[in-house]
Amino acid sequence: MSTAAERAAQLDLVARLESAYPELPDAPTPDLLDHARLTAYLKPVHDVGGEPDAPMKYENKQYELWEHMTYVICEVLAWRGIWLSEERRRMGNVDVGRAVYLGLPYYGRWLLSVARILVEKHHIGLTELSERMAEVADRYAGGLDGQRPEAQPKFEGDGSAVKRNAHHLHAVGKGDPQVYAGMAGEPRFAVGDAVVVRELPVLFYTRTPEYVRGATGEIAAVAYESPAAEDETWDRPDAKPEWFYVVRFTMADLWHGYTGTAADSLRTEIPERWLRPA
Repeated sequence: MSTAAERAAQLDLVARLESAYPELPDAPTPDLLDHARLTAYLKPVHDVGGEPDAPMKYENKQYELWEHMTYVICEVLAWRGIWLSEERRRMGNVDVGRAVYLGLPYYGRWLLSVARILVEKHHIGLTELSERMAEVADRYAGGLDGQRPEAQPKFEGDGSAVKRNAHHLHAVGKGDPQVYAGMAGEPRFAVGDAVVVRELPVLFYTRTPEYVRGATGEIAAVAYESPAAEDETWDRPDAKPEWFYVVRFTMADLWHGYTGTAADSLRTEIPERWLRPA
């Protein structure tokens, strides 16, 4: 049972986590927004490359058990044809808001996406999921005391009646992206071609990072054929496959004030629709 003071403290914490641009009021009038600010508001939260941040110490941390199990759950859902990897990325890394994206552990967002996809695709009801979470919490109310949580499913089955997505059905035995081989036609670019990354409007999801848009690079490899991530993530059945390329960029051309050597480079994978000849 929570007290009024505890509820107020929780609401205060939520307010501190709110993601906002403090120089403007909430829900500003249209005349206060220019193009650059609107673009910033609409930017998908997962596209963080190049943004300023506090220094981070990188270390070789061992995964915890729940992180391993979360990865296994996500792989099984894909294996069973419940979702695509791009669905997991979008639902886990984009549709959660900037505060959650930056505030939760990496596999915490994966686990949140598992709950969301199972509810959205009607594999479990949200009320049932909430009750099950409360049941597990009660089961270990005294703490784990060094013991691992024991799975106690309500029922078991062979899964033969579970609805699969269309991509899973036609990719069985072939794999992805092999299932799209020969469907994109001749590649527009070849290794060594100079290309410019188009500055397309970005809504909801993309795998083309902001820091390369408008930059000039060179085709380092013609990679494979697949629908663009912006279409594949919603499992569009009519999405046209296209070529993906590995594009090489000079670091000094990407980062303002870069102080490394002129030979420093970066490579990233970009679909054909995002490229034009330099």
